[in-house]
Amino acid sequence: MSRSLLVISAHAADFVWRAGGAIATFVAAGGVARVVALSYGERGESGELWKEPGQTEERVKQIRHREASEAAALLGARFECLDLGDYPLEVDKAALERLTAIIVETAPDLILTHAQQDPFNPDHPVAYAATERARQLASGSGVASAFRTVRPPELLLFEPHQPELCGFVPNVFLDITPVWEKKQQAMAVFASQSYLRQYYSERAAHRANHARRIAGYKDIERAEAFQRVLPQVVRSL
Repeated sequence: MSRSLLVISAHAADFVWRAGGAIATFVAAGGVARVVALSYGERGESGELWKEPGQTEERVKQIRHREASEAAALLGARFECLDLGDYPLEVDKAALERLTAIIVETAPDLILTHAQQDPFNPDHPVAYAATERARQLASGSGVASAFRTVRPPELLLFEPHQPELCGFVPNVFLDITPVWEKKQQAMAVFASQSYLRQYYSERAAHRANHARRIAGYKDIERAEAFQRVLPQVVRSL
């Protein structure tokens, strides 16, 4: 049975910059990946699009949907958006129930989402809180419940833009060298945030340097960093 990955991002493009390599790596290994954006980022994450004369919020959403769907497909994943609005992103009871239902439906082995803190983005911590709460509800605290539950998935946080200011402590480094070209192609799709391509290309090189030093693998050229939230359970050391 294929392993399943669920990526939950606050905005439509977050998954590409922070976990595009992880998604492509997961799919290349035979897994199935699903990306759920809580919003399109139409207000606060689409500055380039708002430079166009006569731009409208609905058109920005359409462009962002097209970009995110194409980027996800390049990585081997499927994309969907709950369209909850951004700046501020607000997750009410109904939205939380939708997110919980998605986790139950997907029954992921692994969930990737935002870090718990971000002093520069009001929506990212909201996405974390909603994901963590939905994960707990979907797994029923790991015990039998009066509603359908799934086996507790692993939870990893992807790297925020300013990790040192977000309480982010990377303890998982993923070699994305074999899929780096796919991530580059996915990043190039987002004309709405083209200025981030160089930043995340450089970040991948920096994390590769850290990974080489930690593991001694000389062939790692690009890497992504994650923070494991739950303890890792093993049957042998």
